[in-house]
Amino acid sequence: MRQKILSISYTEWKEMGFSKGTLHYLKQNAASEKPFTLNKHVRERLAEWEAA
Repeated sequence: MRQKILSISYTEWKEMGFSKGTLHYLKQNAASEKPFTLNKHVRERLAEWEAA
């Protein structure tokens, strides 16, 4: 999951309907070694992005 988040470009993220700030904080969390959580709607859209 971390690698997926880190590989998403801003334009792809924007097309999914999220803000730049959300991507920024997700990438910060994914880059750290600590565990992190995702909101349900973010997880669902990441699953859609992965399938496409």
